[in-house]
Amino acid sequence: MKLTILGGGGFRVPLVYGALLTDRAEGRVTEVVLHDLDAGRLYAVARVLAEQAAGVPDAPRVTTTTDLDEALRGTDFVFSAIRVGGLEGRADDERVALAEGVLGQETVGAGGIAYGLRTVPVAVDIARRVARLAPDAWVINFTNPAGLVTEAMSRHLGNRVIGICDSPVGLGRRIARVLGADPREAFIDYVGLNHLGWVRGLRVAGRDELPRLLADPDLLGSFEEGKLFGVDWLQSLGAIPNEYLHYYYFNREAVRAYQQAEKTRGAFLRDQQAHFYEEMRDPDAPALAAWDRTRAEREATYMAENRETAGAGEREADDLSGGYEKVALALMRAIARDERTTLILNVRNRSTLSVLDSEAVIEVPCLVDANGAHPITVAPLPDHATGLVCAVKAVEREVLAAAESGSRVTAVKAFALHPLVDSVNVARRLVEGYTEVHPGLAYLK
Repeated sequence: MKLTILGGGGFRVPLVYGALLTDRAEGRVTEVVLHDLDAGRLYAVARVLAEQAAGVPDAPRVTTTTDLDEALRGTDFVFSAIRVGGLEGRADDERVALAEGVLGQETVGAGGIAYGLRTVPVAVDIARRVARLAPDAWVINFTNPAGLVTEAMSRHLGNRVIGICDSPVGLGRRIARVLGADPREAFIDYVGLNHLGWVRGLRVAGRDELPRLLADPDLLGSFEEGKLFGVDWLQSLGAIPNEYLHYYYFNREAVRAYQQAEKTRGAFLRDQQAHFYEEMRDPDAPALAAWDRTRAEREATYMAENRETAGAGEREADDLSGGYEKVALALMRAIARDERTTLILNVRNRSTLSVLDSEAVIEVPCLVDANGAHPITVAPLPDHATGLVCAVKAVEREVLAAAESGSRVTAVKAFALHPLVDSVNVARRLVEGYTEVHPGLAYLK
């Protein structure tokens, strides 16, 4: 089976390949094609993968290419993890927004809109190429903003594109762990949009264990979300929010922390990864060791400003191992081998949430089999969550409309409608600022 990884020179690609190396079953991925626009990054990542595969019998064969059509032709699965504009673009997204006093995070608020506006046209082009060159392929989208990009691609690929994220997986794992349950045996009642969801229950052997967690202040305050959001707020909500909701619930504090930081997250990652890729130009440098060292630093500093604002302290060691690569592998196995499983995924709503139309991409538990991912019926959202979900989905729709039409007016509307952008005038200045720094937004007229 052939897997094509778009953004194949990306730093986290070895996580996906590492997961593939653990799969020894019949029908596994035997060929991996890395595609990237940057041949130097492809070379660096291929070196890491070669060291990972050393001594592993029948490891998937790895090839690299800068030709997109060549990479897609005849593939079985496409894993999309592109970053339009690179980390320099992410740093610009943060800088422009923070100068206006609003959040520039890559998936939330102004930064997420800017990233979406320049990513959607590229993702749509990829979707059209997949439909033409590999019509039977399944696309697994990890490109951010994941829900928005998945919805854009679904307009051309239907249900054959599925978005994944490691955030709900990590949250469910932490809740199960603190309750003394095996995460593999727990059903996580999670619903929302990508980076905008809530755990409303965690059932083990048919019993919902979440009320026990919410009723115990010591237990509730002992893990990352309890420290991040505070025990009182979680008890008030009656649910455990995705960590990215910290940007909404504590927006003023988050913006201030990012403004005061020595470097934004994007600038930190830009400089850190530039050092890694520069190091890989030395053919004698140990590739896997350098990658491991860089990844450990990356994971340890994740959402550092938010944790500092909340006094949450350092991340737990168990939370530094990622998880999206395991979701990707489980998803591929379920489809390719009909190994039925339940995963939290980004898929078309169908009739799952009555407040959204059937084409809206949401993030919910899904039953996965050879025919794809099927969202599980969930209870309605409470009013406070419904308001946020509907508002952000409306913004996503304006981003899609602006990307399709090239309308600058529609782009302004997308920014202005976002709950974290507090003025139409700020929205206008954001569009001006982003079009000045991003050549990829020149299509907005």
